[in-house]
Amino acid sequence: MRILIQLRPSPDLVAAVADPAQTATTADVADGLPGVELDPAFLPVAVPRPVPAAGGDPLSLNQPLDYSLAAEDASVLVRGTISDDELTARVTLLPALRPDVVGVFADPVIESTPTCGGDPPVGDWHDVERLLNVAGLLAEGLDGDGVAMAVLDTGINAAHTARQLGRGVTVDAGRSWNPAGALGRPGQFEVGHGTMCAFDSLIAAPQATLIDIPVLLSARPGGSALDGLLSDAVAAFAHLRTVLDAQPAESRALVVSNSWGSFSPDWDFPVGHPGNYSDNAAHPFNLMVGALDRAGADVLFAAGNCGRECPDGRCAHPNRPIVGANSHPRALSVGGVDVNGGRVGYSSQGPGRLTARKPDVCAYTHFSGSGAFGAREPDSGTSAAAPVAAGLVAAVRTRWPVSRLSPAQLRALLRRTAEDRSEVGFDYDYGYGTVDPAGIIAALKRRAKSAA
Repeated sequence: MRILIQLRPSPDLVAAVADPAQTATTADVADGLPGVELDPAFLPVAVPRPVPAAGGDPLSLNQPLDYSLAAEDASVLVRGTISDDELTARVTLLPALRPDVVGVFADPVIESTPTCGGDPPVGDWHDVERLLNVAGLLAEGLDGDGVAMAVLDTGINAAHTARQLGRGVTVDAGRSWNPAGALGRPGQFEVGHGTMCAFDSLIAAPQATLIDIPVLLSARPGGSALDGLLSDAVAAFAHLRTVLDAQPAESRALVVSNSWGSFSPDWDFPVGHPGNYSDNAAHPFNLMVGALDRAGADVLFAAGNCGRECPDGRCAHPNRPIVGANSHPRALSVGGVDVNGGRVGYSSQGPGRLTARKPDVCAYTHFSGSGAFGAREPDSGTSAAAPVAAGLVAAVRTRWPVSRLSPAQLRALLRRTAEDRSEVGFDYDYGYGTVDPAGIIAALKRRAKSAA
């Protein structure tokens, strides 16, 4: 089984790992762990320590938290494997043998979330453009200009995306990042799932700058072209923290779109085990999500394609399939509707695992758009819905950076203005409803007027 080992070495080593100007190796921080085959290709990642902003339980995700990367607070993650035959014994033994071992966690496979169905597209991306009120957004100067939008997926083909959109596409190679073993240059990957996500994110934010992070291009043996490891997502979020910190505080804006998740408990420790990912707020990746949000990023996740009417064949959680970071209270979990407003049958329903009220909102999917899988194949799944919503968030950020509207305030705005699709208020099918750009624009105008 692949695992993540959380260590607390000497403060100088923690500081070296946390400093983007230095490169610390696995051998520097872990010179051998009993029964663990360490992965030297995975560079250690600093994990911030959650600190309650106003007292209370540091592992509760439902209160304000600060996250400290100070050398005396932070810890370090390395990656390795343990034999399945010795799994329980080794996981129990490691912290007892090494006092610097803080914990041992699952490193589950993460996979993209396309669709399980073979239905033809419902409408096209121009319908989505109209429903997102892009003309109204542009009239308000909300086009994504100056906003960084990170697409964590299989990599982007910028030339294909530009041809399909009929306009230029900007990929920031300097701020892009590849996990170990993922070969390719930013914006020049094969056309596929990541290209679909990039296309869909630019519908509402045509001037946004894309950051290409092919986190699903795993180099693990037996991996497919559409899955990766959660450890690579941990490293990607650490990279994005440096991107965010480098931005001027007054104009800070980073939108992070994730159209992937963990489908099966087979890759995870059982619920209740301290190394579990699906239900565990203390898992290092779930801490990284909270820390990036606290630093000022807007983090969006696809709700997944395990809806009761049409579940993806990989769905193996017997209930509550919105797991781990896809159900994080500091992330926006996005379900899917077609351009007629009907929920698509594969869109996962709540309650979520880390917080019950998931999905948060729904956005559009199953339309003809990127042509990434063929001219007649739809952009589908909550994989399309999440970047559609991410583009809307990026459009808002054009004139409403974090200094004017925090990620928590923006999430609340999206929920409050969403168009109800069934029950009044929240429900587990649609969340708070379908995103409503006209309502968002009106709410922002009221907010600006009251602040004047």
